[in-house]
Amino acid sequence: MAAATTILVADDDNAIRTVLNRALGRAGYDVRTTGNASTLWHWVQNGEGDLVITDVVMPDESGLALIPRIREIRPELRIIVMSAQSTLLTAVQATERGAFEYLPKPFDLNELVNVVRRALEVPRLAADTAQAATGEQLPLIGRSPAMQEIYRTLARMMATDLTVLIVGESGTGKELAARALHDYGKRRKGKFVAINMAAIPRELVESELFGHEKGAFTGAIARSTGRFEQANGGTLFLDEIGDMPPEAQTRLLRVLQEGEFTTVGGHTPMRADVRIIAATHHDLRRLIRQGLFREDLYYRLNVVPVRLPPVRERTEDIPELVRHFLAQATAENLPWKILDNDAMERLKRHTWPGNVRELENLVRRLAALYSQEVIGADVIDAELSETAAAPEPEGNGLAHSVEKHLQTYFTAHGNELPATGLHERVLREVERPLITLTLQATRGNQIKASQVLGLNRNTLRKKIRDLHIPVVRGAK
Repeated sequence: MAAATTILVADDDNAIRTVLNRALGRAGYDVRTTGNASTLWHWVQNGEGDLVITDVVMPDESGLALIPRIREIRPELRIIVMSAQSTLLTAVQATERGAFEYLPKPFDLNELVNVVRRALEVPRLAADTAQAATGEQLPLIGRSPAMQEIYRTLARMMATDLTVLIVGESGTGKELAARALHDYGKRRKGKFVAINMAAIPRELVESELFGHEKGAFTGAIARSTGRFEQANGGTLFLDEIGDMPPEAQTRLLRVLQEGEFTTVGGHTPMRADVRIIAATHHDLRRLIRQGLFREDLYYRLNVVPVRLPPVRERTEDIPELVRHFLAQATAENLPWKILDNDAMERLKRHTWPGNVRELENLVRRLAALYSQEVIGADVIDAELSETAAAPEPEGNGLAHSVEKHLQTYFTAHGNELPATGLHERVLREVERPLITLTLQATRGNQIKASQVLGLNRNTLRKKIRDLHIPVVRGAK
């Protein structure tokens, strides 16, 4: 790197300035540092510096407020924003105002040097400079390193139409992440339309997605618009994409490939001007191996993967999440509560199978059911033991295993249970391994398997076909 390359650093923390000066100096750059925004602005106006690194909070002016002015007079000058105010809104504002990169404090110095090198080498791309509205409620909460990486990824995707696949356990906030991509993105003026594949009977999925014409099937007494048409110009969120039936997967793949669709019973192609964001708690690669999900569709959806971490991987975010949910409860006229330190530590030790949704449900119960203002660890112990799995009966039979699975599901989802289709989902999860294992035990003999299962042979064949269970070649 040429010795003439000069980096301008603005941060009101003298220790940060010293560390950056040394690290960047060792990397071969000339460094000029200041503790205020006015000096940085003076340098930029005079045409000095090849790159700017600025903090957000400074004594005289916000570094974020400075970005548009710098971009106006020197659009070629790259800007890296660093901040201890590590929220999604900060990352989005930095990115939308034209920053090359956003780094939450504390950061790794080697990472900073690498970002500086990229900023000086990568050609400038056009950026969306529309400013995000201030004072909006944050769609995601947390300042842990895991969440910081999520914020940075989402912020980079705001100005694009790239398809995003959000994966994570139930209750981690996949729809919140999808809404953030829409609400802060280039399609924010369009509609955000969501559809949950697990909550729709499989025979109605295609009609729900693409709409249908009058008379297309029994009960179709009028034309109905589908979610693709409703989301035109906006974002379509395909939640629980892993539960989409195979026939609908094939049709969705065609839409993603060709950019158009037809209604069920229709013949006129319609343009699909939507951004697709999909989400699932399933391991789609495992479903592909089982023949339940199309591999080509997976690669169409998995353009930008985003993994939301479970609460157990970011326990340092629990106090902030609790305060947020308590404030929400108070806004809904529930009594204000405070959790003491022991109570908060007890929450951090919990495994949270239902993740953020389970935590939110717990906080609402605390606000609604307890008279004391300060909640202690004893209350948390009682609540968590109440929501734990019921005491095991003698033995560990199949019924008990299913009961434990459902108890965890209901506890995690609270009031967010799907309106319909739960029994079909449970039956699929139980029947497929049961039939698969029985066929393995009978070496693929379907006559014997039907006898073991107590099913008519034709019924077994239909279930094998509907559940996409692989059949041993040559088996009867």
